Amino acid sequence: MHLAKCAALAATLLLASTAGRAATLTISCGSVGQETKECQDESKVWAAKTGNTVKVLGAPQSDTERLALYQQYLAAGSADIDIYEIDVIWPGVLGSHLADLTGKIDPATISAHFPSIIANNTVGGKLLALPFFTDAGVLYYRRDLLEQYGFKPPATWADLETAAKAVQEKERAAGRTDMQGFVWQGKAYEGLTVNALEWVASSQGGAIVDTDGKVTVNNLNAAKALDRAAGWVGTISPKGVLNYTEEEGRGVFQSGNAVFMRNWPYAWSLGQSEGSPVRGKVGVSALPAGDGGTSAAVLGGWQLAVSKYSKNQDAAVDLVKYLCSEELQKDRAIHFSQNPTMGALYKDADVLKANPFYGDLYDVFTHTVARPSRVAGPRYAQLSSAFEATVHDVISNGGGATDKLATLQKTLDRLSRNGHW
Repeated sequence: MHLAKCAALAATLLLASTAGRAATLTISCGSVGQETKECQDESKVWAAKTGNTVKVLGAPQSDTERLALYQQYLAAGSADIDIYEIDVIWPGVLGSHLADLTGKIDPATISAHFPSIIANNTVGGKLLALPFFTDAGVLYYRRDLLEQYGFKPPATWADLETAAKAVQEKERAAGRTDMQGFVWQGKAYEGLTVNALEWVASSQGGAIVDTDGKVTVNNLNAAKALDRAAGWVGTISPKGVLNYTEEEGRGVFQSGNAVFMRNWPYAWSLGQSEGSPVRGKVGVSALPAGDGGTSAAVLGGWQLAVSKYSKNQDAAVDLVKYLCSEELQKDRAIHFSQNPTMGALYKDADVLKANPFYGDLYDVFTHTVARPSRVAGPRYAQLSSAFEATVHDVISNGGGATDKLATLQKTLDRLSRNGHW
């Protein structure tokens, strides 16, 4: 990262806290890829220029474990963590514990971010978090192998199955016995909810619960999509995929042992890094479409929120503003392939040079499928947990989605308020 540039930006910040006693802040950042190191480096620059101290607390890679940890701190009213990096689906879940940033952020800064993300982070009229980076699922593929064996990037899941099977067989016959056709996130955690929603939505199966709160996942298209994914396990995907999160899948793909990978944009910079076995051999495209459907990428991304129990809220807000600034978003996009939340950066020449697929996939990043977190609110974790458990049952046991979705329907109806989320 360009620390000198970050230092110049930090030097322009005037904190009320520097006029008095210096603050010690703790921020909890992600640990996928290079996130923890980014957070440490950027926070260190801000701290040096403002006279404050920042401690970085790494969070579990699993969203499910991370949310549970955050809820434990917040439910206790703990002041141990001042700033939380929260998933795009959590403002409604954690909202009662977060400080209202309304009036503390310059309106021009707010308007520079994608309006949909600002709206997502606004609950009950309160701005509870500032966008840090956004995400959408994409398909990585071995461009060299597809060209070698005469395949194009797959437009449909059927295309992916055909190419993955053929290339896997040919590579194994040539001695690459570890080659897998397709790796993705199959562990029973939030990442599986995301993957499965992409399969279902791309096949015209809906989004689990509609915007009116009605459970819609118990339908034929959704069942077919899940059964199709179950057929991948042990054929084009290793059985171990049932325990994969983002990093396990990336490890297989980046080592050169997979033809296709579903992951987030962060994996691009790591795959292109010096020493990577797949450097210069990877392409990125939109996820495939299902039967009669279109490509569907689930909205991801992370926000920075200030705990309302923080004893240094002014300093914490200032650090959030710094970390979410346009300058640092540009730097992270260039060096770590983290998608900016500001539309102007998708036209920036330096950003596009580092991430050439940003231009082609701009519509993918701005027209995503949302998980039903705003509808479910604080109960979203229960909804997602029930869905991911059902999906994991389907993909672990070779299918049977029709019956299992019928059971899921009853579970979600029971968890909801009289059948309405």
